[in-house]
Amino acid sequence: MFRHVVMFTFKDGTTEVQKEALAAALHQLPELIPEIRSYCFGRDLGLRDDNYDFALTADFDDADGFLVYSDHPDHLNAIAEFAAPIAKTRAAVQFEWPTDLPGSHSRMA
Repeated sequence: MFRHVVMFTFKDGTTEVQKEALAAALHQLPELIPEIRSYCFGRDLGLRDDNYDFALTADFDDADGFLVYSDHPDHLNAIAEFAAPIAKTRAAVQFEWPTDLPGSHSRMA
């Protein structure tokens, strides 16, 4: 399995409407991009002051599936229209792991 993780902080002045619009746009992506196997995102729970404001994980069969997602027009539109205007800082990482590890799970489409 291949996992993409992205986190970002919101710019000062970001509204609830903007945050909800981002969530709505991201919510549509698994239906539009069949390479996505699992897709989870949400706002930080506020348990620590030094956390990012928002995180997303996306799972794929392999790096090729991630690259399809990464370059997909609907994904690029969600970034350009909803994420980029409100993101102050961003961090991302991609990694692979064997599916036979204890506790590993995935949703296969």
